Amino acid sequence: MPRAVLRGTRPALLLLLVLLLCGSVTAQVTEQAPVATSDQTSYDINTGVAVLTGHARVEYGSALLLGDEIRLNQTTGQISAQGHFSITSGAQRLLAASGTYNLNTGAFKLKDFRAGEPPFFVSAATAEGTRKEMILTDAVVTYNEPGSFSPRLWADRLVYVPGTKISGEKAYLGFGDRRLIPVSKFDRPIGAAMLPLVSIRGGFSQTLGASLDVGVRFPVWQGVNLGADVGEYTARGPMAGPAGAYSYNANGQDVTGSFASGFISDHGDRRTDILEKDVPKNRGFLDWSHQEIIDENLTVIGQYNWWKDSAVLRDFRPDQFDKVQEPDSFFEGTYAGNNYYLDLFTRIAPNNFELVQQRLPELRFDLVPTAIGGGIYERFNAGFAALEEDSLFSGATLRSDRFDTFYSIERPFFPAPWLNITPVAGGRLTYYDKAVGGRQDYTRWLGELGVDASLQTNGTFDYKNNLWGIDGLRHLMTPVVSYRYIPEIDRGQAYIPPIDTRVFSTDLQPIELGSMRNIDDLHGANVLRIGLDNLLQTRDAGYGSRDLVKFNLASDLNISTDPGQRRWSDVYQEIAVMPKSWMRFSVFDRLGSGTLGLHEFNSKLELSDHDWWTVKLASAYLQHQIEEYFVEYDQRINEAWKSLVRVRYDAMLQRWDELTFGLRQNLENTWSVRYEVSWTHGQQRESSFGVSVQVDLIHF
Repeated sequence: MPRAVLRGTRPALLLLLVLLLCGSVTAQVTEQAPVATSDQTSYDINTGVAVLTGHARVEYGSALLLGDEIRLNQTTGQISAQGHFSITSGAQRLLAASGTYNLNTGAFKLKDFRAGEPPFFVSAATAEGTRKEMILTDAVVTYNEPGSFSPRLWADRLVYVPGTKISGEKAYLGFGDRRLIPVSKFDRPIGAAMLPLVSIRGGFSQTLGASLDVGVRFPVWQGVNLGADVGEYTARGPMAGPAGAYSYNANGQDVTGSFASGFISDHGDRRTDILEKDVPKNRGFLDWSHQEIIDENLTVIGQYNWWKDSAVLRDFRPDQFDKVQEPDSFFEGTYAGNNYYLDLFTRIAPNNFELVQQRLPELRFDLVPTAIGGGIYERFNAGFAALEEDSLFSGATLRSDRFDTFYSIERPFFPAPWLNITPVAGGRLTYYDKAVGGRQDYTRWLGELGVDASLQTNGTFDYKNNLWGIDGLRHLMTPVVSYRYIPEIDRGQAYIPPIDTRVFSTDLQPIELGSMRNIDDLHGANVLRIGLDNLLQTRDAGYGSRDLVKFNLASDLNISTDPGQRRWSDVYQEIAVMPKSWMRFSVFDRLGSGTLGLHEFNSKLELSDHDWWTVKLASAYLQHQIEEYFVEYDQRINEAWKSLVRVRYDAMLQRWDELTFGLRQNLENTWSVRYEVSWTHGQQRESSFGVSVQVDLIHF
């Protein structure tokens, strides 16, 4: 049994008590004894109880007990306390008005209990148990800081396992002092949302009228939140649909997903869709996304986006539409082996307003570059795809069962430490079971010869600049050259169903035969790509180096040209400047190879104080099509408020496309409130004027 060591403000009395204690428990000395101090100390030799009053303090192992009055039973190790009783062990601290605590078992019984574990506080009429698990009665769990809008949970009985979970029964969810939602039983891990996730958005626009959208996700069981999104639009009618999210992480598995939906009988001005067809009265959407790690080798990802018409999200969920303007529905499972990947991919077309190259399904095997001896590396992939593309108008539906395989070998040479030359040879075999042009099937064989070369140079400079934090400079310059020759790359074009074809892009396209995705419309048979990569670095104050400037440029020489194709492609340039953490500047541009005329120019400058303000300036220029400028400024006013200004200008049409003023409020660290007023022009469907207020419950 533990032995007490008492220290106080009366040395003579303290010495006498120590001698008495030592004499009475000499036969019960243990390795560790409680250490007790107080302003006043008394001891009953018959009962073995020491009474500590005034700044009473008992230390035993990792536990520290404080109180106005503490009674320590030397025989049983039992402590009883009155007034401002606290138990502290490591980062955990329990508070009570009174209670008991056993030094040997760690068991306690407390009244008017209080404890905190971010992001919540717990209070209860009584608490009983140990620091590892305790049972609370008449308990209240308050998230974030207590206040009128703070989320709360009331429970008749609650089991609290610090650092692990909270479970209970006969509970209510609410805010402030308002009990709103009854909950018969709950079991939630620490850190998971205990209360419903809430978003509220209200406003006015010319196309929707006055509007109010409310989204609620209730925690129905561990990792699963279910609810609905409900909206009312005075110019359109009500919209509603189920919504939810789920997550699971245990035994090496990690699953996350979410879904949202909305359905409306729209009695407003619906206009036409992207195909110039009338938008139907009954409208709706369903969006679902899923990500899953089954084990260290197998992953699954998928999403499903069904829209009744092309404008339903643009009209009623503009924030979602900004992120996904072209809905995609696919499911993919990937198995990663030691040096290969096996992939099963399916893409479907649930909507009737977009062209989709459907995979029903596609099975693919990829071997990573693998050494086979003599310094030679092999690369291999093969796949089968059942393809289908429905016509949006009166054309026939295209179908194709296609087997495709590619094999190449390469042998890197290093004539010098700074020079790498890698010859490449490969071939691609593609078989079409459903051909066109009067043939039932067709087989195409293509060969490839090429070389990749790079030269690595560097220089160092003893330059310092305290303003920009520069401690020496290192310039890495790497000229790169790639050449590919693919004879008769357009062979058999008349017999191939054109499903995987070229898409519009202003970027440089792959010239390697095995990397071309437009299998049914190949081009670029004899191409030399020339590039120059530059990187400027300085010593990092912590460790290693940090990048200051990146500058890369590249251009293609088409040794043999297609009709209408120039000998030299545009010159592509990428520049990124990041001298300090508060500044980043990037540019992408294309210059005509002959006249050096500007064909495309995109830039972005971001300046940030991190704690107080951020400025973003951007531009987008595409010759004869786009010339826009964008400015966004965020200013933190204080701990609770931020201001926002966003401006977008179309120089080609000489008009202001957007002018937005907003305020963002952090309400008691629980709610995020955004107020915005916007004027827009040039949009085909959106209103030219809008006012919105959006409220979100901060997720814990």
